[in-house]
Amino acid sequence: DVVSNDLSVISSGCTYNDNTTFSDAIKTITKYSLGKKLPKKVITHLKRGLNTKIMQPNRLTIKNKIIATNHDCLDVMVLKSRRLGFTTKVYSPIKHDVSVSAKKIVRMISEKKNSCIIFGGEPTVQVKGNGKGGRNQELVLQILKLIHGSDHRVLVSSISTDGIDGNTTCAGALSGNNSSNLQKISSYLENNDSYSFFKKYGGLIKTGSTHTNLMDIGLIIKY
Repeated sequence: DVVSNDLSVISSGCTYNDNTTFSDAIKTITKYSLGKKLPKKVITHLKRGLNTKIMQPNRLTIKNKIIATNHDCLDVMVLKSRRLGFTTKVYSPIKHDVSVSAKKIVRMISEKKNSCIIFGGEPTVQVKGNGKGGRNQELVLQILKLIHGSDHRVLVSSISTDGIDGNTTCAGALSGNNSSNLQKISSYLENNDSYSFFKKYGGLIKTGSTHTNLMDIGLIIKY
């Protein structure tokens, strides 16, 4: 569930060795000014460890293997897209802010019809408003905003593979750019309220929890 597939930071990799040190912990506490927010016993313990008064824990050697990745999802999508006759491009990984990711994806849209862009990864969102939504719903809105008024006729979709996008019960959204409602996008984006847009005008995708997390997947079909 991370872009790099780094086992040390995958949340489900609880048997993987933790290579962090007492020094790493102290640096994190200092960086985020957490000293006064943590119990004194914790700080004392870490400082003792920093001064080598506490033995480092034994590092167990446990073999871990990643059995599925975001790339596996994209490979299947590409295969299906090409079988359906679409000229297909892939953008991976998406890892920037949704506004930046949207621009990169839109630049890949072909001038030809029957083309498909498949993308995957996990973009970020700068939350400035108090609306409801998630990175996938916001990414779809950002893409639609960029191509509104253009000659492109497309379908855009992006979903979280765990079935939960942001602070909603939806996985993501699907929408075309042939709607007059698109001129109202900016106000929803300013409030990070992508969910309300799709709830009002249609396009929410609800899968329920999938109990797995291979980050996000999405596509743009030009027809």
